[in-house]
Amino acid sequence: MIRRHLVHLLALVVLGFGVTLRAQTGGSTTNTGTSTTNPDLKEDRKDLRQDRRDLHQDRKDIRQDKQDLHQDRVDRNQDRRDLKKDEKDLAEDRRERNQDLKNGDIKDARKEQHDINQDKRDIAKDKRDLRADNRDIRNDKKDLHQDRKDVRHDKKDIRHDRRDIHRDKKGK
Repeated sequence: MIRRHLVHLLALVVLGFGVTLRAQTGGSTTNTGTSTTNPDLKEDRKDLRQDRRDLHQDRKDIRQDKQDLHQDRVDRNQDRRDLKKDEKDLAEDRRERNQDLKNGDIKDARKEQHDINQDKRDIAKDKRDLRADNRDIRNDKKDLHQDRKDVRHDKKDIRHDRRDIHRDKKGK
């Protein structure tokens, strides 16, 4: 009778030991030794991939914003040159008109007045373009600042995700 109970007792001890051993190892493991039952590890890896994509996209945005900023500055400088040229033309046309009026040449004075009016329109257009270019420059600077800020945040997120993956692998 003791032999019969001894076999049952031995079987119970072996099964209990197996369950305890399995609980201590943390579930099933793969060939690399990482736990496949840890959902945080999968999410952290997914976050890491997404943060790397975001970082790449933000760096592309920075390059594009720098190009836009350069082009807007070129446009602004060209508009400044046009504005100075139109103001110079306006002053010259006024001198010629006044000289024609002094000489009594009404027909040439009328032509010069037409040129003056045209130069005033050109000046107004150039000032409008200059304001628009300055506004574009300000907006591109803001975009560039925001993209650089996004890069900093993405780098920080990558660092945190890598730390989380390391902690998940170590079981902390």
